[in-house]
Amino acid sequence: MLRGRAAVVTGSTSGIGLGIAVALAAQGADVLLNGFGKAEEIEDVRSSLARAHGVRVSHSAADMSKPDEIDGMIAQATRDLGGVDILVNNAGIQHTAPVREFPIERWIAIIAINLTAAFCATRAALPHMESRGWGRIINIASAHGLVASIHKAAYVAAKHGVLGLTKVVALETATTGVTCNAICPGWVLTPLVQRQIDEMAAREGLSGDEARARLLGEKQPSLEFATPEQIGAVSAFLCSDAAAQIRGAALPVDGGWTAQ
Repeated sequence: MLRGRAAVVTGSTSGIGLGIAVALAAQGADVLLNGFGKAEEIEDVRSSLARAHGVRVSHSAADMSKPDEIDGMIAQATRDLGGVDILVNNAGIQHTAPVREFPIERWIAIIAINLTAAFCATRAALPHMESRGWGRIINIASAHGLVASIHKAAYVAAKHGVLGLTKVVALETATTGVTCNAICPGWVLTPLVQRQIDEMAAREGLSGDEARARLLGEKQPSLEFATPEQIGAVSAFLCSDAAAQIRGAALPVDGGWTAQ
């Protein structure tokens, strides 16, 4: 379905981002991975993805908190892959604390990486898509883009902002072949979420299974985690012809979290 298309997926060396990159590569898209990690581990991911799906795969270590590096990442995709047809803004960080105790530097960092980076990457990639008459921008927001939780002021603010950005870009591209939509995952079992489970278990003297059940029980009625593979499949669908008139949408993949 995506043979000949080029995709940039931020924060894609692990977790949800890697699940999305795999799904797009499986549909034939060339992919530029982005993220930090050990060089040899990233090379293993890059080479295995290319080999498994017969596509071109490159990697950018661009820091998503730095707009000039984001511009450089899009330029690299153009050099390495011949352009940018699909942009998935996935990179994100988290910090939890009550508002009155929330460190200002963590607020700035979360807004920069979770929201401003999506704007910068979209701004840089959009001309490439418009010149080709086709493009897909997919913003990985969160259930927290639709509802709030305590102690997550910066994250919730950023993800609500991502949904606003999604709608504006969708309206500005409404008469073109470019679409912009958001996916709003609930709990997805990634290394970031596993750390929260481990911290809860240590803090409250629970087993790993007990902490996992409590985390899900507080928010996610299905009592099951979504998976990176499921988020990847939704992303691939949004790149299909069937999704050409889905514009400015926020699609929950949250086990019923935001239905409550």
